Amino acid sequence: MRVPYILSTTIALGVTLATSSINLSQAVQLRDGKVYFTQPPYLLGAKTTYNGVNMWGAKYYFTINIPENAGEPLQKITINQRDAIVHVRFDLEDSFAFEGTPSDRGQKLKIQDVTRDRETNAVSITFEPPLRPGQTVTIGLQPKQNPSVPGVYLFGVTAFPSGEQPHGQFLGYGRLQFYGGDIDSYFFPRFYRSWR
Repeated sequence: MRVPYILSTTIALGVTLATSSINLSQAVQLRDGKVYFTQPPYLLGAKTTYNGVNMWGAKYYFTINIPENAGEPLQKITINQRDAIVHVRFDLEDSFAFEGTPSDRGQKLKIQDVTRDRETNAVSITFEPPLRPGQTVTIGLQPKQNPSVPGVYLFGVTAFPSGEQPHGQFLGYGRLQFYGGDIDSYFFPRFYRSWR
């Protein structure tokens, strides 16, 4: 009598595991139509090319991984600076994105548009086509100028799946630190930017 019981338990367990694996490959959609990632992307980190205060010509990189089991492609990213003494303004038309990391770049990715919310100063980057699961991508933003006050600046990153009613999922804060510098480090990036 034990053999059939063990066999039926094994079959039931197999059905449960199969159902679970199917659910992991699909996005979560609630009755109200909102779409969620099954497994949200995660923020790998943030970095800047120049970390001196007041510097011109810097680029800020935000690198994100979209897991294989995300369930939905990535449609949009918002980057919102947390409360700070100095708010960074970006040249939105100079925004860009590419596969990989800043030290290991892949192909350039197509951005549909980049906008800024006037109330919150959040920058939104929309991709077309949406970015498929299983990719590591980097978004590049160009500030008009680095902050004038040294310190740690935090930028909240939120990801949105594709769909008519996507639910944004907060990925964490990109941390950039800026230092006070001497006169040479302040002027060199301006000079470099003018002749390159």
